[in-house]
Amino acid sequence: MPNCTADFIHFGHLGRRVIEANFQGGAISSDGGLVLLRQLDQRIGLSKAVAQILGDPRDPGRITHTVHDLIAQRLYGLCCGYEDLNDHDRLRHDPLLQTAVGKVEPLASSPTFSRLENRASRTDLLVLNQVLVEQFIATYTQAPAELILDIDASDVPLHGDQEWAEFHGYYDHYCYLPLYVFCGQAMLCCLLRPSRIDGAHHAAAVIKLLVTRLRQVWPKTDFIVRGDSGFCRQLLIRWCERNHVGYVIGVARNARLQKAVAGWEAELAEEYLKTLCKQRRIEEFRYAADSWKGERRLVTRLEFGSQGRNPRFVVTNLALPAQALYDKLYCLRGEAENRIKEVQLDLFGTRASCHAFLANGFRLMLAALAYTLMQRLRTIALVGTELANAQAATIRVKLLKIGAAIVRNSRRIRILLASHHPERELFLTAARALAP
Repeated sequence: MPNCTADFIHFGHLGRRVIEANFQGGAISSDGGLVLLRQLDQRIGLSKAVAQILGDPRDPGRITHTVHDLIAQRLYGLCCGYEDLNDHDRLRHDPLLQTAVGKVEPLASSPTFSRLENRASRTDLLVLNQVLVEQFIATYTQAPAELILDIDASDVPLHGDQEWAEFHGYYDHYCYLPLYVFCGQAMLCCLLRPSRIDGAHHAAAVIKLLVTRLRQVWPKTDFIVRGDSGFCRQLLIRWCERNHVGYVIGVARNARLQKAVAGWEAELAEEYLKTLCKQRRIEEFRYAADSWKGERRLVTRLEFGSQGRNPRFVVTNLALPAQALYDKLYCLRGEAENRIKEVQLDLFGTRASCHAFLANGFRLMLAALAYTLMQRLRTIALVGTELANAQAATIRVKLLKIGAAIVRNSRRIRILLASHHPERELFLTAARALAP
């Protein structure tokens, strides 16, 4: 006779009761929040826009899974925490993921996704960035008075034989060096690059393309470019000046700058010795590096404490008072770093395990698109709730990872969510906000 208990896992006893488990629960999903992602995606048209702009070179008569289905399945999987393609070999049978994608039969498996990634071209990566920009534009019902574009770079560590893998001295490992542009929490650009380049490589071209497109829609909007000292490059600064774009960009310390602020630092040091309290001061002056055509306005933040001096320098063409410019404008640049961490850690933007560089670029773009989906979930469905400013990982745990049983028949699909889920009211609030 067959051993009917062979698949059971035993977890001891509770009194006289034996505790045992198996994976024979049937049509049950751990991702009840997928229906929220489906409603949101249908509302903003993200996966549909990606499918339309990518196109499909395959033979129409032999297609089982459309590009739209593939993109939706992959984005929903990333949002729910499934970073690997082989996760979908089992997930493709999840009835709730099938429902979210819009099918009632098995979804795509890992080989299908692998073929999708490996046929990505440079043009595909460029047009996917256009989707990010158009999604951003669609969030406004009227022209904004001002937009601040945060530009930054980060590293994607590499651990295999990836194409164009190069060692980066600052990060001290082999990596890629993607370039990001954010406006608030919205991502406008995500560009994968090799690491043995200047960190500001392509920055001026990217800003030019973004500002040109946004000005087509909002010709009277003011633009400000914000970045750290890695982006203090004449190509970018001069373009901003020629095209009436504001900028506030860090400047690396050097001997000439240190000499220019030596008097102020001496005053801070003297005051520190009197009070033993950390001293802080913000000043401004005119400065021209040898490579500059003329002097520009520099704002400096000076500090002196137990560890000595700690100056920072910012170059700008804005007329804001020095204190407000540094504290209320430049320092907020750090928010973009939090968004990069969200893309790379919470939505697996560092999962560059393909051999081909362009395939890894496509993976990074999928993470960027999944980030956009989660970001729009915050701004549309979670406004005024405890998750209005939550990271993607927190939203995933509290709103998406809900146990659910699925009952399907010819007339209805019933999703029976866990009765004792602690965020029930939050889920209902989000569902109402996303209702058609």
